[in-house]
Amino acid sequence: MNHNINSHFKNVPLEKAYRLLTHGATVLVSSQHQQQADVMAAAWACALEFKPAKVTVVLDKSTMTRKIIEQSGYFVLQVPTYKQIDMVYQLGTTSLHDTPNKLELSGVELFYLDDSTQPLVDGCSAWLICKLIPEPHNQQAHDLFIGEVISAWADDHIFRDGHWHFEDANPEWRSLHHVAGGNFYLIGEPVNVADRLNSP
Repeated sequence: MNHNINSHFKNVPLEKAYRLLTHGATVLVSSQHQQQADVMAAAWACALEFKPAKVTVVLDKSTMTRKIIEQSGYFVLQVPTYKQIDMVYQLGTTSLHDTPNKLELSGVELFYLDDSTQPLVDGCSAWLICKLIPEPHNQQAHDLFIGEVISAWADDHIFRDGHWHFEDANPEWRSLHHVAGGNFYLIGEPVNVADRLNSP
């Protein structure tokens, strides 16, 4: 579906895009080639470079999402929230290979921006559309995929002026941090080193 962009969906300058990932959140990885789209959960994603903005993500060879990315040459990383934990778990434990209606069963709603053919997952707190930088050796030997961020957005309920504001938002907006076996932590409270150094 095409998305009627709400007023909280804000562009993030590419030089600030790395901040969407540096807190180590579990991400959703989506991609589409022709009519086939998929979304999977991934815990191993991180910022790689400031300018041009680049990211990495580890994608197992068994996943359909990886195959679609290799075909399309693009992928989207998005940061899901606590209110989406059930969907995230389903996406991390169900394969499109075995369950053709995986996205429907998981409750995924996709939207598309006018200038992109790549699917974005509705309800997340941040989105990064990435162009794959083909590295066949890394992809085969290490399952490591590198992308250049070509556009980024965030919901300003939670990310404003280049910074996360988890402490000011409803807890349902907190990011998920997967440990193992369906166990997650939610991001905690902020601690500022300068404030600690200046405290009596």
